[in-house]
Amino acid sequence: MSAVAAPAAAMIPAARSSVDDIAVAVLPALYVPEANQWLSTSTGRIAPDGYSWMQGVHWVAGSGLYEPRRCRSHGPRSFGPTTVFIAQLLSELSPCRPGIEYLMRRTGLTKRAVQNHVQILRETGLLAYIVKGTRQRGGPSLASEFALMLPPEFDAALGIRTAGEGTGRRVTGIAESGRKLMAKLAAKAARRVRRPRSKTSAKTSVGAARKGTSGASVTAVSAGSRCTPMGGGTDGSSTAGTTSLPPESKLASGGSQSPVPKKSKAKAGGRRKLNAVGRRFQLARELTQELDWLRGCSVPRIAWVARSVADAGWTVTDVKAWLHLRGEATHVRRGSGLLAVLLSNAVTVLDTPAKRADATERWRGAQEAARRDRIRQVRARTERHEGDWEVPSSRAVQLEVEAAFAQVQVREVAIGGRSQDQDQVLSVDDRCEEPGLADPQIDQMRDQARGELRRGVTDLIDVAVDSMGPETAERLYGKDLMRRARQLASAARSSLMTITRR
Repeated sequence: MSAVAAPAAAMIPAARSSVDDIAVAVLPALYVPEANQWLSTSTGRIAPDGYSWMQGVHWVAGSGLYEPRRCRSHGPRSFGPTTVFIAQLLSELSPCRPGIEYLMRRTGLTKRAVQNHVQILRETGLLAYIVKGTRQRGGPSLASEFALMLPPEFDAALGIRTAGEGTGRRVTGIAESGRKLMAKLAAKAARRVRRPRSKTSAKTSVGAARKGTSGASVTAVSAGSRCTPMGGGTDGSSTAGTTSLPPESKLASGGSQSPVPKKSKAKAGGRRKLNAVGRRFQLARELTQELDWLRGCSVPRIAWVARSVADAGWTVTDVKAWLHLRGEATHVRRGSGLLAVLLSNAVTVLDTPAKRADATERWRGAQEAARRDRIRQVRARTERHEGDWEVPSSRAVQLEVEAAFAQVQVREVAIGGRSQDQDQVLSVDDRCEEPGLADPQIDQMRDQARGELRRGVTDLIDVAVDSMGPETAERLYGKDLMRRARQLASAARSSLMTITRR
């Protein structure tokens, strides 16, 4: 070759090689080819635990010895925070058998992005296949199982001494020069790596506020903003420093816009208008609060049962009026089931608002009549217990009262009248409190009173109390029967209890 041809040949570029050729030529030592990405062919060692493995991950991320774009023309540009976050997820698995769907759900990345980051961990020698996942026809896909590895470059860089052979080598010591770096890696491995934010949110946070050279906060100004409130002038820094005035349209003293926020036209009364599902749940909640036999029922179940009447525009008053017309059960075992039966033909029968209004009026009239009847009963009981005593209408009760009066008169004559010594009277009457008296009439009266109390009737004891006084009646019938009579009388006056005869 002549001297003239030599410079010309040097200026002609050589043929462009492929990406794989460039990777083989310029890659640093921190690269594991696909053939050595298996546990049986790997040159690294198995990490003893996830914490030690994360030390190696942080060392690879900070060393800069691996760049993904040197290996391929697509995918991530560097061993960045996303790769470290995926490695942290893998360190928590035992065994390390991650599914692609699991990593996609935890990281929010696409399937291809997750595969690229896992491939980075394999190419740096941090992961090695134990079993490679397969896809079977007609069956589920099997996930790959990995071994957490530490590359030999990590041991060489920190001066870690190992003993043994193969991937099961164990650490026996570390050089003094690598102890400080190992402490830093340990601090990084102990900290939890957060999920990286998206690029859009990162750009927004960076553009919202940035720090100047003097440490003061400087607000970013867009290209279309103006420095003066009148809109005149050009872009640039304001003469008033960081102070800026709002436009006139934002001032309270002028402008077409009002500083008071207006309610949306789509909202009625400031509240969002309920849709069909919302009306069902609202009616169900009101029914569980208004009806006693629906207390404790599931609101979603009641909403599903009452969906037909709720869609027809019924209110809780309309439902209660319909239940009054249909008839309510006294014993309820399952409230939602009973409500479904009672509302089966409600929309068909009361198909117009006029019919529902008529049913509501009749229900209100029945409610008012029941209220008046309760008031009348309470007044009657009050007058009977607080008014003057009246002769009982029962002939048997009258005979018992006459016998009691005759017995009292006989005793008064025997002791010489009531003006005699009261101690003698008490001594005679005290015999009534003792069990097993010899007087057959007193025993018979107590048996009759006990039978009346069992049936819920206190007329015999009431007559004795009104005629002879409570002390004499207590001596005659005993404290136990008197206490039971007072309990039945107080229960009869209560509107919360009803005493019936069987």
